[in-house]
Amino acid sequence: MGRLTTHVLDTMHGTPAAGMRMRLERVDDGSAATLVRITLNGDGRADAPLLDGVAFKPGRYRLVFEVGAYFKEKAVALPEPNFLDEVPIAFGIADASTHYHVPLLVSPWSYSTYRGS
Repeated sequence: MGRLTTHVLDTMHGTPAAGMRMRLERVDDGSAATLVRITLNGDGRADAPLLDGVAFKPGRYRLVFEVGAYFKEKAVALPEPNFLDEVPIAFGIADASTHYHVPLLVSPWSYSTYRGS
């Protein structure tokens, strides 16, 4: 059975994004339903898979990371409004038997992601 995990690295400070808040949404016909809301642990990870077991189903999903609030809490001087506030990553799960890992590398001005292992 597959699972969904994430990991966030703060590229400005060169550290895991400990304490960043995020949510997982399932997107059906353009409307999103929040499935999980968490705060990332000291390693910038969720303490458990975001989805696994019978909850891990094929479909469209979105991870939304609260990067603006995170960098403000780190006392980073940001303009108002800050350049990045929430970073959404929309993706699809096609195979419920495999592991989907969706990492985020982020600074106040840029981000990147990929399908990890």
